[in-house]
Amino acid sequence: MVRINGKDAPDVVSLSVLEYLKQSSYKLQHVVVELNEEILPKEAYGKTILNDGDVLEILSFMGGGSGA
Repeated sequence: MVRINGKDAPDVVSLSVLEYLKQSSYKLQHVVVELNEEILPKEAYGKTILNDGDVLEILSFMGGGSGA
């Protein structure tokens, strides 16, 4: 089982990080991925396969301002 953002995700084992992000509708240009406490370079998303016991944290950045 993979743990993603603090929740168990048993159905993502064997997916690449890129496949998971696309399936979950993340905008790749607006995320940073940490796998097992290490920042994963964007160029590694497609070749990094999620394995049982992995911990994935996905940080999404949103634009905007105070509106004032």
